[in-house]
Amino acid sequence: MAEDGERREYRMEELAEAAGITVRTLRFYRERKLIQPPRREGRIAWYDDTHLARLRTISALLERGHTLSGIAELAEAFDHGRGVGELLGLGGPTEETPVRLTPEDLADVFGAETTPENLAAALDLGYLGTDGGEIVHISRRLLDVSAALVREGIPLADVLAAARRVRDHAEALADVFTDLMSAHHRSPEDARRLRPLAQSVVQAELSLVLDRRLREP
Repeated sequence: MAEDGERREYRMEELAEAAGITVRTLRFYRERKLIQPPRREGRIAWYDDTHLARLRTISALLERGHTLSGIAELAEAFDHGRGVGELLGLGGPTEETPVRLTPEDLADVFGAETTPENLAAALDLGYLGTDGGEIVHISRRLLDVSAALVREGIPLADVLAAARRVRDHAEALADVFTDLMSAHHRSPEDARRLRPLAQSVVQAELSLVLDRRLREP
């Protein structure tokens, strides 16, 4: 095993004990490809803390009512999701606050709506990225709003579908603003400085349109 502060490694029996499962269960999970293959050194298989985190996640999701088949699909989505570096980009968001979540945290937020299909849609939309055993949501505000809509009884699949439509319109609105800045020979620094004005226009216009729509019979 490694010293404290370094990556720890476990033999199969040690990993099973740390995860609170039997060696037989660990072998079963490995055969089902619920965990990544271990590092091999001759005939010895070495597991690390990433494997331990995944096993604890499996146990937590089973306790929350997920099936092994569903967990396998979730695990595949996690393993093939975009990394957090790709999600956030080199500069990262300037205003939105990313949120780090474990898979069980996500299950607690969205309950039965935490399905492989919804996870794949959120990954494809760019709301979620992966960082080892953690999930990163691009925006605390978007996460909170999505969770609130689900609590109101709106299926997460419909929330994500609406988010994709909003994304398309947001891209178009951003083009309007950047085109305006370019037409008047404003630099990228000017555009960043004037960004709050663009956001205020969009918020005010959306508020007025919602007022009109909600008054319609």
